[in-house]
Amino acid sequence: MLRVSGIVEESIVDGPGVRFVVFAQGCVHRCKGCHNPQTFDLHGGYLVSVDDVFDSILKNSLITGVTFSGGEPFLQSEEFSVLAKKVHSINLSVLVYTGYIFENLLAGGKDSSKDRVNLLNSTDILVDGPFKIEEKSLLLKFKGSKNQRIIEVKKSLDEGKTVVIG
Repeated sequence: MLRVSGIVEESIVDGPGVRFVVFAQGCVHRCKGCHNPQTFDLHGGYLVSVDDVFDSILKNSLITGVTFSGGEPFLQSEEFSVLAKKVHSINLSVLVYTGYIFENLLAGGKDSSKDRVNLLNSTDILVDGPFKIEEKSLLLKFKGSKNQRIIEVKKSLDEGKTVVIG
């Protein structure tokens, strides 16, 4: 089961194209000025099965990809990686927003785990880094502050270095 804050069935601001967006409930980053502070509570939101979310995705022929936002999707990385694999099975892309840093998720430290690496391996594009209000810009595409990066995950993993796009 996924604990979600909400679902937006069609969005053009949460990644390229028309995207189905799942907002994870629960966040440990608690960034000052966060766009979604209602997602902070780890026990808020509501539970929904991965299969029910996937069924909703299947019913929408307009979408070109799926975005996991938050809250923090990597706090539920096992469930989100299962959903990401299902999304890939129907040839849609997966974009994930995280307050974690890409390299830390891979490094094997406190931000890393087998499930988190599995979610990374099922992610096409990652927007990483905490939102920093002092670096906020409304001119940025698909991210809220200048410190955040848009990372092409597969290419980064293949090349052994972080590949930033946009």
